[in-house]
Formats: sequence, C-alpha cells, structure tokens
Amino acid sequence: MVTMSEVARAAGVSVMTVSNVLNGRSNVGADTRLRVLEVVEELGYEINLTARRLRSGRTGTIGLIVPQFDLHYYGELASRISEALAPEGMHLVVEQSGASRERELSALSLARLQQYDGVLLSAVGLDMADLERIHPDVPIVLLGEQAVPDRYHRVRMGNVVGSRLATEHLIRCGAHRIAVLGGKLSAPHPEMATCRAQGWSQALEQAGLPHDPGLVIPLTTYSIAEARAAVATAIDGGLEVDGMFAVTDEVAIGALAGLHDAGLRVPDDVQLAGFDNLGISEHLVPGLTTIDPGHPVMVAEALRLLRRQLEDREAGPEHVVGDVSLIVRGTTRARDTSSPAPG
Repeated sequence: MVTMSEVARAAGVSVMTVSNVLNGRSNVGADTRLRVLEVVEELGYEINLTARRLRSGRTGTIGLIVPQFDLHYYGELASRISEALAPEGMHLVVEQSGASRERELSALSLARLQQYDGVLLSAVGLDMADLERIHPDVPIVLLGEQAVPDRYHRVRMGNVVGSRLATEHLIRCGAHRIAVLGGKLSAPHPEMATCRAQGWSQALEQAGLPHDPGLVIPLTTYSIAEARAAVATAIDGGLEVDGMFAVTDEVAIGALAGLHDAGLRVPDDVQLAGFDNLGISEHLVPGLTTIDPGHPVMVAEALRLLRRQLEDREAGPEHVVGDVSLIVRGTTRARDTSSPAPG
C-alpha cells in the first residue's frame, strides 16, 4: 500500500502539504496542488477513510440523499451545498433513493453512515415509525414536509405560505378559475403536494372562488413530460381555466408546453405561476412567475444544524421554516417585480 510519505517524497513536498491537498484545504498553491494530485494518481494512493475517522473523528464528507437526480431542483440543491462546503475543505456525496423506503433505510445504515460526518436527507419513503426506530450515530438534518419525531433537526420550505402567495397573485392579476397542477387534496402523511395544494385552496376560499376537486390535476413523477401531457389531456377533456398554479417550476415548464399544445397562450389565455425559482425559470419565454423559497438561506440553515450537532451531539433539535417571496415575470399579466410574503 502506498503511503502518504511516499507521495510526499515523489512530489517533492512535505507530508503536511500532501495532507492539506487531500483534505481540500485552501492553503496550498495551485501548481503544488496539481503536482500532488498527479503523483497520487500515478502511485495509486488511496485515502483510508476509516483511518482518517479514527485519527480525527471526521471523514471530511457530507452525504446528501435525494429522491431523484433528474429533477432540476435537486441538481441545484446539490450544487449550492457543494459550493457552501468547499471553503471549509468539505466534500459532498449525493445518493439517489428513488423515493424508496428500502433505499432510504439502506442509506441510513450504520455502514453507510460511517462514510459521512453528517447527512442531509430528503426523505419521501420513510414514515414517522421508521424514523422513530432509527438512531444514527452521525448528525442528520431532514429536508422536507414529512412528519418527523421531535428529536430530529429539520429544514423545510414555507410551502403553504408560498403557494397561497402565488395563487393570490394570480387572483390579483384577474384569474378566477385557477387549477393546481400536481397538488393533492389529502394524503396519509404531510408532503409537498398536499401543503402546496393547501395554500392554493386557502387563497381561493378567501377570495370566494371555486376550489373543487375538478381543478386539481394530479401527477406522480412531477416531471416536465408528465406535466405537459397532463395539462394537454385536461384541456382537451374540457377543463376551462384562466389561471394555473404549478406546485414546482419543473411542473410549470411542462404546463407551459402543455398549454401551447392545447392552443392556449400564456399569459393571454391562461396565467401561470410555479414554485422554486429554479435558475432556468427566468430564461423561459415568457419568463416564469414563481415563488422563491430562499435557497441560499435554506442551505445555510441545514449546514448550520449539521455543524451544531458535530460540535455538540446533545444539541436540542431545531425545526426551521424558510421565508418565501414572489418573483413576478411574464407568465402573469403584471409588471416585473418581487414581493416578500406578508409576515
């Protein structure tokens, strides 16, 4: 087995310099870093994570477990977390659970958790009983709407407030029959789709507008293709709306295409709002009106809760709900502006 001393000798640097490079510390010049990495590859040096953990108690790695890689939201989330960890010399490993209970449980097994200093988990398949039985030996922060035992740290979006804000905006812009694309009126446990449908329903009820089940267009995968087909099918089937709230921007992109397929213009015939403020959303034609859930703050809070647990494993749990704001663009009939949610 190649040792760190052999890498240092071959690269003409100190063992400490090799250690700094391998641990991602920023106090090494670019040329030296490149030379060390080239020698590491040439000699086939492998980092022994078990030994590193025994020496320092840390692996320098954070795990992110998400349901799907192919949704824009999770790609942007991983990118933001990775960027936030880089200045600390920390690394991110992303796992896909496929929203499967078995794969989420596997990701939280003792052997897997030993690879990480902490884990950010967007749990979809696990329920309250599963989470009650799990007693991880590394810090975990749960992301999302699922019901969780009080002992877990958790970060979630202002889903109800944000969806109500988006629907109220559609109403102010003159829409009176507003569908929700991807929403659910009920579910055994709290989830994104039910929370965002709840905000939609609250706004319509307050305005005295219909919010009957016929205005709910269900989805299962929340993909662009599924949303496009669902909207076109609903319109072809006789659904008449002048507004649509899509529960995610990804879904809204599909809605934009589906409305076009059905021969309807946005925003002239149907006004449209999404949720997530993805990077792509401002580059659509027309640009997508959406809810910004405060991604940088959400990431910062999730990492803060991980660090807090790393420093004190007995730290009391915190549940954080992010602030939201309305980003107005071309899919609604209003001048471009941004509006925070009322306090």
